[in-house]
Amino acid sequence: MPDPGIPIPARRGGRRRAARIIFMATQNPKKPPNPAAPPSVGSDDAVVLERRTQRTQPPQMFQVVLLNDDFTPMEFVVHVIQEYFSKDRETATQIMLKIHLEGKGICGVYSRDVASTKVDQVLQAARAAGHPLQCMSEPVE
Repeated sequence: MPDPGIPIPARRGGRRRAARIIFMATQNPKKPPNPAAPPSVGSDDAVVLERRTQRTQPPQMFQVVLLNDDFTPMEFVVHVIQEYFSKDRETATQIMLKIHLEGKGICGVYSRDVASTKVDQVLQAARAAGHPLQCMSEPVE
């Protein structure tokens, strides 16, 4: 019989149902039945799952290229290469001479987003200084 201090819900079945619920709540749950036979190791019907490792390809790289023109001063080109591509003065001068002699020169190789940002920065600096310097990015072959 349930404790008189516990409220008994007024439902169909009344006191008997409440007593049964309390009785069930105080008992330990039954253990699940044991399988008929333990799984055999190395049996023909065993399933072996292999984990596949996904190989991602490295991102495509882009080279930032400065193009030669007859109006942008060489010193400004050297300054841009030093400022936006973190090159020392000697390396920047070599790149500038390559641009001047061959018509274009590679300033650096970056991922697509970084290359695009570098191009925008160079073009903005050239426009702010009033120079027609052209810069572009192209995929590395």
